[in-house]
Amino acid sequence: MAVTNRQIIADVLTEAAYKDKDILVLCSDSRGSGSMTGFFETHPAQAIEVGIAEQDLVSISAGLASCGKKPYAVSPASFLSSRSVEQIKIDVCYSRTNVKLIGISGGVSYGALGMSHHGAQDIAMISAIPNIRVYIPSDQYETRFLMQQMVKDNEAAYIRVSRNPSEDVYAADTQFEFNKAKTVCEGNDATIIACGEFVSTAKKAAGLLKEKGINVRVLDMYCIKPIDKETIIKAAGETGNIITIEEHSVIGGLGSMVASVVTENCPCKMKILGLPDEELICGSQTEIFEHENLTPQGVADEVIKLIKK
Repeated sequence: MAVTNRQIIADVLTEAAYKDKDILVLCSDSRGSGSMTGFFETHPAQAIEVGIAEQDLVSISAGLASCGKKPYAVSPASFLSSRSVEQIKIDVCYSRTNVKLIGISGGVSYGALGMSHHGAQDIAMISAIPNIRVYIPSDQYETRFLMQQMVKDNEAAYIRVSRNPSEDVYAADTQFEFNKAKTVCEGNDATIIACGEFVSTAKKAAGLLKEKGINVRVLDMYCIKPIDKETIIKAAGETGNIITIEEHSVIGGLGSMVASVVTENCPCKMKILGLPDEELICGSQTEIFEHENLTPQGVADEVIKLIKK
């Protein structure tokens, strides 16, 4: 059954908080949209509501972390990243505090509300800051694995998830490796590197291409930073064609990071797919994806074009 990744995050933190009383969840009037209502009810002494004040959310979290607490700051990704980027830079990263930033409803999850609510630049902004990791898990199983890793360590991280239920990419017993890309499909004709909800799209595109005799490798690059350079270099050398797809601006996101690795280490043909550098249409997430041709068929068509170049 498809569930939201934000619910998985809440479930992991709620369970972990029974044993670790230093785990705290802070929300900016977002406990409902962040699926944290249950946590607030179960662990009221470990829950803090700051109201619609994302800068305060981050700074308070950093202060608590400096006192030995383990705060998880939950807020819509579009606001958490852009409104509080200075607090993330100074209070979290420069100060090296153990704050986990949970950006919910990332990308165009709030598509109908327009550019003010579109979170299409967060990966570029946060990834450029030293001393913080960035993750975009694809489904419930990868999200659970990632959050189980997060509760074990003491370094800052930004985890971005969508608002809607995510299709399962993996089986429940799938094994993941921390900070390593996961191979979803094998193939040597081209490689599609995706993150978040677009991993499912890439998997479907690979299925369409297989019907045409084209075998495509699909990599789930949930670890945006640190990015898995070794796997990218191997894919470039073995397939010679790389396409990236992400729910983010084509500038500064996954595609840009992969291009940097490819250019420096293993030049090959490459195409970056994502949200264009322009004001997006207002509509549902699905409507926006279809408008920008970010569909399984659209991705498959781009792979064919790249191979034929």
